[in-house]
Amino acid sequence: MTTLRMVGMDPELEAFIPLFPRADLTDPVTARKNLAELAAAVSAPDTSGMEIEDRTVPADPDVAVRIYRPHLAQGTVIWLHGGGFVMGDLDTEHPWAARLADGSGAVVISVGYRLAPEHPFPAALDDVYAVLAWTAQHAAELDIDPGRIAIGGHSAGANLAAAVALRARDQQGPPIRFQLLNQPGLDDRQETWSARHFTDTPWMNRDKAAQLWRHYLGSAPATPYAAPARAADLSNLPPAYIATAEFCPNRDEGIGYALRLLQAGVSVELHQWPGTFHGSQAILSAEVSQRQIAELGATLRRALAG
Repeated sequence: MTTLRMVGMDPELEAFIPLFPRADLTDPVTARKNLAELAAAVSAPDTSGMEIEDRTVPADPDVAVRIYRPHLAQGTVIWLHGGGFVMGDLDTEHPWAARLADGSGAVVISVGYRLAPEHPFPAALDDVYAVLAWTAQHAAELDIDPGRIAIGGHSAGANLAAAVALRARDQQGPPIRFQLLNQPGLDDRQETWSARHFTDTPWMNRDKAAQLWRHYLGSAPATPYAAPARAADLSNLPPAYIATAEFCPNRDEGIGYALRLLQAGVSVELHQWPGTFHGSQAILSAEVSQRQIAELGATLRRALAG
């Protein structure tokens, strides 16, 4: 599998692979510590041009959010960090949420949802849905347009974004303008070509994917709200942007979901990034990472304009 992994890898990314922690979620506490250290090493963007506020959304239990408000902000995105449902928080996501706010010009509401395995499905989904409902209900207080609320995230966060879009459709919840799904993990079955073959890819591989799904699902069977690829009907969902990484077990489920959305009449932009691996855009010095980050901001800006 090493040959399969390395052929075609972006050389700027390949040089950093040894610095990434081993792909392992056996010990969630250690995994969280590793991610926090990795996030702390990422240079934070200049936030002098925006207001940043920590708030608590009343729910059961309450949900912590961090709101990034650029000058003359247009539109809002509820943003969900990655970390395999097990890792990540408002602090680890800070560099990315701030970059997204700066690049998109949108208000970014970063969500500190509950983590597995201590809080398995549907805890995280319930937290995010509560934040969506609160955002729509308090639009006037938050000085945002309730008709221009998007949802998005990285990896597990992108799963939660897709699941919230399904739930909002099914339950006639708040309208969602757009879904921004970056390297989404959508299918617990792990039957795609990329899921079966990428056993030694950096940061995310088949074994780690199997671990995160076990942590997230606990003893419960997977439903479409846990694994959106299982949804039979993808019609009447918000327009979507889906980005995948070439050397990522999630790649083919992201591409497959994009195609199924298109076939259900949903407008989709799909970008498969060659030479990249899951989470490689944390390597900010690489040109391809800079392009990926810029595109997320520009895509969101277009989606929320007008």
